[in-house]
Amino acid sequence: MKRIIITLACALAAPLAFAQTTTTTTEETTAPATTTQTTTTTTYGTITTYEPGKTIVVKSEMGPVSFVLGTAARIVDGAGKIITAPLRAGQKVRVYYTGPEERRVVERVVVEE
Repeated sequence: MKRIIITLACALAAPLAFAQTTTTTTEETTAPATTTQTTTTTTYGTITTYEPGKTIVVKSEMGPVSFVLGTAARIVDGAGKIITAPLRAGQKVRVYYTGPEERRVVERVVVEE
């Protein structure tokens, strides 16, 4: 009798044990790499017009050049210390900027005096 019960239990459990399968699907996608290159350009000259937080116009060898002061623009002295006083006409500066002629955005202004 015990043998019959054990045989029946094994017969009922066997399909469940062998019927279980596990499937793992891995999907790998690759996106094309995009590279953005930003070039910083420098202009040296004398300030002719300055509107804090907006624009700065510098008279350089090429004539007057207008720049947009972005929110990240820093104004520093030759030692790298941040200048809090407003710039004034006649100061010699070196302007580091990015962007095309139509939209030059200042990254940093170094006051040479």
